[in-house]
Amino acid sequence: MSRKNNNPIVYSTEQGRVCPGCERAVAECVCGTDESIPTGDGVVRISRQTKGRGGKAVTIITGAGVSKSELKKLARELKARCGCGGTVKDDAIEIQGDKRNEVLKALEVKGYTVKLTGG
Repeated sequence: MSRKNNNPIVYSTEQGRVCPGCERAVAECVCGTDESIPTGDGVVRISRQTKGRGGKAVTIITGAGVSKSELKKLARELKARCGCGGTVKDDAIEIQGDKRNEVLKALEVKGYTVKLTGG
């Protein structure tokens, strides 16, 4: 009987948190290394949405062309730069508020080709 099937280890006093998939330390996990990078035309698009949000504006950043982990790091940097909250959903970054100009400047400094879209 394999430990994986019956009772997976989730924490070890020697390693800390353990990945249930490969039973390695989370920092050394190899399960998520084959994640795909979304393809696009190389242009990051920034738009503003209010639909379905009770009239509140949200800045949407799409087309970054990086992996999920890199997208989360980029979102963290943008949220810190704008001084607001946000999240990553479906290969897009959502920043709370109309922060298009700040996000545009931040992404251009990082070397991305950026376009403002929408009205």
